[in-house]
Amino acid sequence: MSCITISHLVFLLCCSQPDAALSDKSYSFAQTPSWQDEFDYAGKPDAAKWSYALGDHGWGNNELQNYTDEIGNAKVENGHLIITAIKEKSGKAEYSSARLVSKGKGDFLYGKIEVKAKLPAGRGTWPAIWMLYSENNYGNKSWPDNGEIDIMEHVGFDQNRVHGNVHTKAFNHVIKTNKGNSTIVEKASEEFHLYACEWTPESVTILVDGKPYFTFPKESGYKWAEWPFDKPFHLILNIAVGGNWGGQKGVDNSVFPQKMEIDYVRFYPLSEKK
Repeated sequence: MSCITISHLVFLLCCSQPDAALSDKSYSFAQTPSWQDEFDYAGKPDAAKWSYALGDHGWGNNELQNYTDEIGNAKVENGHLIITAIKEKSGKAEYSSARLVSKGKGDFLYGKIEVKAKLPAGRGTWPAIWMLYSENNYGNKSWPDNGEIDIMEHVGFDQNRVHGNVHTKAFNHVIKTNKGNSTIVEKASEEFHLYACEWTPESVTILVDGKPYFTFPKESGYKWAEWPFDKPFHLILNIAVGGNWGGQKGVDNSVFPQKMEIDYVRFYPLSEKK
């Protein structure tokens, strides 16, 4: 999510893994979540689990929204977290939205992350369910050296196609070595689907509705530049507007407001190796 360029789709096609990629079968996950939010309350998101990333500075992608902590942009009602992007003056931006982060409140090292969500629609929307490093201790102390895992990205001009990716120093779209894949999810904006990541010491696998479509294995000889995924990461939920990827075909202002609804977020820790 953090630094998508206009050539992102080309890199995906060139560097993606086959849809038949399989999860690492030598690991298993706990049956009970160790961290979760079922959104069985009302009002603002639970402050014990979520913080807000705030600002209107483009977020490295020339994005058009201002991220706020207003309840109009992020609220819990009827058992769902609702993140809403609105066409309105907000800060220096012409749109408002929200970006929730679990850093310091939900930091994970290996396990299965599940997010059941219904996506926004419309040209110019760019929702994401993704993870960033919680420790900045490799290379440049920032992106991409410390890693990124994209569990779900969607751009509104390409309805029903979702993307899963990883970004590292060695493997990222900026240097045309991106690792990722995409798949079609029918009725992505009309129905809830389960977006998940299975993360072990040997692989990162991205799934939709229980079906894996991208696996990034840790190959022999990989160091931190290829595999920074050996330290805690945290979860991010957001809707961006426009930007280098989401805005490739412009923004249709008539579609706003747009919502990403989340039924639950669950993290299952890694069990002992079989």
